[in-house]
Amino acid sequence: MASTRKRIWGWYFFDWASQPYNTLLLTFIFGPYFAEIAIGYYLGQGLDADASAAAAQSFWGWGIAASSVLIAVFAPILGAVADTTGRRLVWVWFFSAFYIVGACALWWVAPGGGIEILYWAVTFFGIGFIGMEFATIFTNALMPSLSDHDELGAISGAGFAFGYLGGLLALIIMLGLFVSNPENGLTYLGLNPLLGEDAETQVGTRIVGPFTALWFILFMIPFFLWVKEPRTSPVRFEPGRVLAQLKQLLASLRFRNSLKAYLASSLLYRDALNALYVFGGVYAKGVLGWSIGQIGIFGIVGATAAVLAAWIGGKMDRRFGPKPVIAFSIVVLILVCSVLVGMTREQVWGIALDPASNQSDNLLFICGALIGAAGGMVQAASRTMMVRHTTPDHATEAFGLFALSGKVASFVAPSLIAIVTGISGSQRIGFSPLIVLFLIGLILLVWVNPKGEQLR
Repeated sequence: MASTRKRIWGWYFFDWASQPYNTLLLTFIFGPYFAEIAIGYYLGQGLDADASAAAAQSFWGWGIAASSVLIAVFAPILGAVADTTGRRLVWVWFFSAFYIVGACALWWVAPGGGIEILYWAVTFFGIGFIGMEFATIFTNALMPSLSDHDELGAISGAGFAFGYLGGLLALIIMLGLFVSNPENGLTYLGLNPLLGEDAETQVGTRIVGPFTALWFILFMIPFFLWVKEPRTSPVRFEPGRVLAQLKQLLASLRFRNSLKAYLASSLLYRDALNALYVFGGVYAKGVLGWSIGQIGIFGIVGATAAVLAAWIGGKMDRRFGPKPVIAFSIVVLILVCSVLVGMTREQVWGIALDPASNQSDNLLFICGALIGAAGGMVQAASRTMMVRHTTPDHATEAFGLFALSGKVASFVAPSLIAIVTGISGSQRIGFSPLIVLFLIGLILLVWVNPKGEQLR
């Protein structure tokens, strides 16, 4: 049996292994690349540049929303199944296969294809995204068994910090060895791309899918070697019992005011945060005209801030509890969104910027660092707050409900962004609904007990 220290480090390695799906695929490499090829497709259909950018943003958003609906439907059911049977690791194995297949298939998303290549992209991205989200549910459910209650905040923060560090290293490798700078054909470390420069087929960018899958396979080894479940007597799977248990859990929310308020709050602020991740690269490309390499460097800045902030946030969580950390992070994200809505190359909320300088670029880099920092802190603290509302025996079921709360309205932010973007004709104004979502989430925190449902 692995020692407690090894079990904790093995658990950390899931975050390290899985984070590149968010860092490389969702936000900084594949997401902007998808926008690029989608914009090219819509331009070929006769749309102008602004309409093509809006259509690409909408297509990507609805693809994410479709995956999120499936996660919302099945997450609490699978959580109940896992808690009823006492098996969690087997589900991590199972959904790891989804992660790997979905990521690998992105290699075939090449430029110049028709509408079918866009559907291929969102379908297989969705398969991998579902795999990552479901595997995360079962991994999070193992957290209460790792240590004493008082240490879980620090463990959660350190886990996220370690995961962001993994995502940062993966991003540096992609930019340094594979992705070429369009200005000189070299990578962003000044090297010849390992797969060669090919502006037509974008092999240096498309390799991000298989690279993410290989990274996951390699770094899940410590997790599966060191993280073990307590031995339990085999329990026969009974669908009726599982559904009855899930129904009982949902019915109990009527009397669990703190949990109910927390799930509603996190539903909104996590949806808004995910939208920042999903559309951040698209914003940088559409509003400021950044290349994929520039967006990747933007990601390095954000991920570096996230590493430090998640670790510091874990320490703050242990000292003050997760609720103040969540509230502080939301305030920071509201301020960042306000800047994004009011910024162009020439000005920010009426304050003039020199369009010939890098002032707007530097401001967006600062925003990226703040998004990374606040996002890292709020995700780690959110995981701890959920632990305070459950017990080890019902952790998977609770985190399935947590995933449900995070996905049940996940279409809201992408839909609002698409609607407001369409009405206003402006990508930056399209971000304004996120301010409202963050603000309502912050208000709902008032009804959340700082100690959750714990007795101490």
